Formats: sequence, structure tokens, C-alpha cells
Amino acid sequence: MKHTSIAPYLAAAVAAAFCTLAPLAAAGPKDADKKPVKPATGITNEDYRLGNGDKLRIEVYKDPQLSQSAQVRPDGKITLPLIGDVEAAGLTPIELRDTITKSLKEYITSPTVTVIVVEATAAMAYVMGEVNHPGAVNLQAPLTVMQALAMAGGLKDFADAKNIRILREGPAGVVETIVFNYKNAMKSAGTPIYLRPGDTVVVPD
Repeated sequence: MKHTSIAPYLAAAVAAAFCTLAPLAAAGPKDADKKPVKPATGITNEDYRLGNGDKLRIEVYKDPQLSQSAQVRPDGKITLPLIGDVEAAGLTPIELRDTITKSLKEYITSPTVTVIVVEATAAMAYVMGEVNHPGAVNLQAPLTVMQALAMAGGLKDFADAKNIRILREGPAGVVETIVFNYKNAMKSAGTPIYLRPGDTVVVPD
């Protein structure tokens, strides 16, 4: 009786099984099991606002005489050809661009203006009142009111946590008062308030 080796048939079966399983392994989990990956979300701080001492470059397209380097003065203004003094402190670069563009329209047709922040000063805000360590806080990185209060050592025992005030000077020199409720913020209620250069956080008793 002639004996036939089964080795070739066994090798072929193993190879076929491997070819069947390999695409499944490469494909990974079934599509039904996959969960969509959502991008991380968070509250974005507002755009940078110009402060006293910031160095700017104002470019007016195709007009080198009107293009100027400028520094925001202690009074919050810069001086430009044709239009004179312009309020800059407290504005975003885009808001300043729009202000300059509007003023230049009286002298040239369809001006195209770009505002570049060449060098930003070390902006500061201030925390005073019923906190353990009142004083200045650096705004080199975006900073919320809650973070500033933490840097000031937290509230004292008799602080009025519901009626904290943020005093903020606007472009026209008008001081705006923003009420901040520390207890609500501790519960993650509402949108975080980011400090601007020159803000003063007042914690009453």
C-alpha cells in the first residue's frame, strides 16, 4: 500500500488560514465598535490686548511714508502721520488696525493696514483687599480671576466672596466694573474671566 504524505496539504491549509486572518488583524476592531474621537475642547482666552510700552509696527500697503514703528505711550496712545494720536492701549491689534484704517480713509483710497506686535511688555494685573498676599500678578501667560486669587494666597476668612469686583479701564479711560462671584466659580458655574493688563481685582470684606 502506497503512503501519501499529508505535509504538503497541512502547509497549504495553514497558509490559507494565515491569509484569511491577516487582513482582519490589520483592519483592527469592527467599525461598529469604533468610537469617534472628539477634539479636546476648552475655553479659549480672548485675544491679546495692547498695553502701555508695547512696541508695534504699523504697515500701510504700498505706502512706506505712512508705515511706522510705534510704541504705546504711558497715556495709552500712539502717534501716526496724517491722523495724529490714536488710542491703542486696551485694543486688540485687529481693533487698532480697523481704527487706523477708518481714519486713513479720509486721506487715501482703500488703505490696507497691518498691525504687528513687535515686542509686548510684561503685562501686570493687581489683586487687593481681603486676600492673604495682595499685590501684582504677571500676565505673561493667560490668567483667570480664579488663578490670580490663588496666586494671591486665597481669600481671607471674612472676605465677601460673592461680590468681588474687577476694575477694568476701557480705551476711552472709562473704568468698567465686573462683578465676580467666587463661590459660583468654585462650582464651575459660568465662563472663566481672563484678566487684562492693568485690571485690579478688589476683594471686599
